[in-house]
Amino acid sequence: MKNCYKILGVSSSASLAEIKRAYREKVKLLHPDLTGDVSRQDEFNEVVQAYRVLSDSRQRSIFDESFFTSINRSASEYKSFNYYEWLSNREDEESRSKLIFYTLMHQKEDEAVAEFKRMQTNHADFSLKKWFTREDFMDYGYILAEELVIRGEYYDAIILLEQIIQMEYSFNYFRLFFPEVLDFTLSILKKNIFDIIPDELALDVYERALDLKFGKAADNFFLKRMAELYQRIGDSATAQICLNAIQ
Repeated sequence: MKNCYKILGVSSSASLAEIKRAYREKVKLLHPDLTGDVSRQDEFNEVVQAYRVLSDSRQRSIFDESFFTSINRSASEYKSFNYYEWLSNREDEESRSKLIFYTLMHQKEDEAVAEFKRMQTNHADFSLKKWFTREDFMDYGYILAEELVIRGEYYDAIILLEQIIQMEYSFNYFRLFFPEVLDFTLSILKKNIFDIIPDELALDVYERALDLKFGKAADNFFLKRMAELYQRIGDSATAQICLNAIQ
């Protein structure tokens, strides 16, 4: 039995978010359609199988029980420097941004979301992307957006996803996973905005969505929702402009 954790390059205590990120990185390096190298097909298949096992809680539990006969952990590991405590005690924006992604990737998702919300509320110009490489922001940002949606923070999730989508259009990084990002974002826009978040925020979201290249059908949906919202807040003229823009 092969070590699924070693195949993905993660520790046996890795969170689901860490496993997803590692899988994305491995696929980008090994997928024959991306590399043109079919000689590593077996290695690619191992990565896919390892991800299937570790991303399913029941299969992972069975694997752990079967594979690990002993666990040797050094009690002194990392005691010389506690990065989490160091970040937690700092108040500068860079440290708080790194704390958000650090906690996100170390099974402290609630803390990550709470800190992100706090920084968004207390700092009008707060932006995670300026403190990370493009690749890290896109990967971690997507995982954070997933956690925001789980907790009903739909507006903040859309703002993050918008940045990721616009970056992808500019730099072409996600590639294989980009359809997943678009589907996830469109699902939120269709199911979790209208009548769920405040009308003013909903209008802002739909306005942003029109720039994300979802296609005519989706744009018509956004415009119709915008017309309904403008009508509801008493702006009939703008509501009609939205209706007239529907193709």
